[in-house]
Amino acid sequence: MRNWFRDKYGPNNATVVLAGDISAAEARPLMEKWFGPIARGPVNDPAAAAIPVLSEDKRSVMRDNVAATTLTKYWAVPGITSEELTALNVGASIFGGLASSRLDEVLVRDEQLAVGVGAGNYDFQRVGILSVSATLKPGVELATLESRLDELIAEYIAEGPTEDEVRRAATSDLAGTVRGLEQVGGFGGKAVTLARGEVLADDPGFYKKQFDTLATLTPADVKAAMQRWMTRPAFTLVLEPGERDSEYEEAASVDADGDNASERDRAAEEITVTEVRPSPAIDTIATLDFPTVQRATLANGMAVTYAQRDAVPATYVTMSFNAGSAADPVGKRGLEGLTMQLFDEGTADMTSQEIAEERERLGLTIGTGGGADRSTFTLAALSSNLTPSLELMSEIIREPAFNQNDLERVRTQTVTGIRQQMKSPQGIAFRVVPNEIFGEATPYGGVSTVESVNSITRDDLVAFKNQWIRPDNGEVFVVSDKPLAEVVASLNAVFGNWEAPAVAKGTKSFSATGQATEGDRIILYNRPNSPQSYIVGAQLTPLDARDENYIDFTNANNSLGGNFLARLNMNLRETKGWSYGYRGGAQTFENAVVYFTAGGVQADRTGDSLAEVRREISEFLTTRGVTEEELARNVASEIGELPGRFETSGAVLNALQSNALYGRPDNYYETLVAKYRAQTPASLDAAARAALTDKDFVWLVVGDASKVKSQLEPLGLPIEVRELPSDD
Repeated sequence: MRNWFRDKYGPNNATVVLAGDISAAEARPLMEKWFGPIARGPVNDPAAAAIPVLSEDKRSVMRDNVAATTLTKYWAVPGITSEELTALNVGASIFGGLASSRLDEVLVRDEQLAVGVGAGNYDFQRVGILSVSATLKPGVELATLESRLDELIAEYIAEGPTEDEVRRAATSDLAGTVRGLEQVGGFGGKAVTLARGEVLADDPGFYKKQFDTLATLTPADVKAAMQRWMTRPAFTLVLEPGERDSEYEEAASVDADGDNASERDRAAEEITVTEVRPSPAIDTIATLDFPTVQRATLANGMAVTYAQRDAVPATYVTMSFNAGSAADPVGKRGLEGLTMQLFDEGTADMTSQEIAEERERLGLTIGTGGGADRSTFTLAALSSNLTPSLELMSEIIREPAFNQNDLERVRTQTVTGIRQQMKSPQGIAFRVVPNEIFGEATPYGGVSTVESVNSITRDDLVAFKNQWIRPDNGEVFVVSDKPLAEVVASLNAVFGNWEAPAVAKGTKSFSATGQATEGDRIILYNRPNSPQSYIVGAQLTPLDARDENYIDFTNANNSLGGNFLARLNMNLRETKGWSYGYRGGAQTFENAVVYFTAGGVQADRTGDSLAEVRREISEFLTTRGVTEEELARNVASEIGELPGRFETSGAVLNALQSNALYGRPDNYYETLVAKYRAQTPASLDAAARAALTDKDFVWLVVGDASKVKSQLEPLGLPIEVRELPSDD
């Protein structure tokens, strides 16, 4: 392994991209100073990779713990430097990637043979993989779905896309790229875009060439590319529910007897340092300059919170309503989520297909979300198209059709999603936690079930909208390159005449106090043949996210479970090798804060892992609190990362909403540096010990009870074994 890194990771095989507040004249001498002395490595001759061609169609069937059968077809295609790259990308989007795609329109919306579809082109340097997939709707025969999919593929290859489809796909691609380039780092940001072009195409400006190609792309170009590559033999993979076959083997460490097979040999990892190079001094640290927050009120009384960002010509608008999943009636859990999904599935004048097509023509996205306390609609639009984008948003919010056919289709998708969650140890654990912490009858305690979702009617959707999604229960958050006055004028032109309905506004009750179930016990959910166990420890804390010293607790947790170097992860992952990752952190609600620790562990080390987690927590809360070294590292990390947290408009938009939810001042994030610098080990210990008690943790373990229960018994805690509910 070391030799491989030495051969491949030499400086003459590396590309460095510096993107941000630095010039080339400033960067070059620094690069030469700190990286120039590193000796060249071996010359790397990248391996050639011809595009493979199957002699005939191939097929494979796999079984796993999944809720529904998925059919995927794969073709080998050219890589990033191919002249057909853009045509393949656009062709895949039109066929199955866009919300208006042909597969969505036919297989999901019209004929309802599938609950989900997709298509994409995954381009590498020399080759790529074009894939088309569909997930079978319950009750439909696989042969029926596959036959129809093959017909649609043949039709698409023969006819090609329309001009409108190509332009919509191109506009969506361009708009997404423009919004993504606001980010300096990260996937899709400036640095990665430049590096990808330089490393894979020998041209950091490669993205510009793609834009040029996109602007001139024709339906004939796309048709030719699809005909050239999708007519070749394909590999078809069918993933269906069922037990894995006998050829499947877990990693050796899972079944190892005696000492853990993956325990790390630290002595063997010792590296001899032949030359010590001093690290550069950090003379200055960038300070956060959060955008100035301005406010306005629409003609209908809705409050507007606004911040200006001009890095890209885009406008982001969130309409936030005081609802969220906490607004679900006890007997109708999942109502908020199902309602929110159906808003853009059709209006009084537009079908879901027409809505998807119009979004793509305008280059915008409209997403729903919000979480437990709020229900939100978020628009990301090119500023030049702001008014028509808002008009579409308004129609979706104010005039949803809630057609019965759409309700049944989205209901089936939702139920399939619930069943898939119940196939995953992590999904099982986190569906159980709310009830154990809050109680089923409380706003935060319930979760949607197959039964509750199946009980929801169209009348329930209409009633939810009228009670909760209304101007007197919402507020508007905006981040834009346009000045506030222009944004407010556009908002007023579209939403200014929106009035609340005559029915009473919805209310939520948070009268219940205290943790619903007793701590210091284990609930073991039996998941037979599970190769891993998933452990969750949770407790309700007395914390309030509105507290100005709340960050004392969150930074104290950085020593216990909040990041990679925290004790829980370093113990179970780095030292023991029993887990890929184990973390801990607070989940904040408007009216509660829950603390979690969670992670997957080897099945044969479930008991040992839980014992180590409990020991780490107990020591952290008593004899081994935050150390000076941990404090220094975590404070430096939090302060250093703070400016970068708000480099995008989306991040600022989320911060505005968080400040409103928790009643924080507009300059809240700018006050954090002083708070971090004032922290001491004693102040962080006090915050952690006031919030957490090791005896209040409810421990949920999802795993094979026949293998796990005996490991948990020596811990001396009460163990309740539960069987998983059936799919029905």
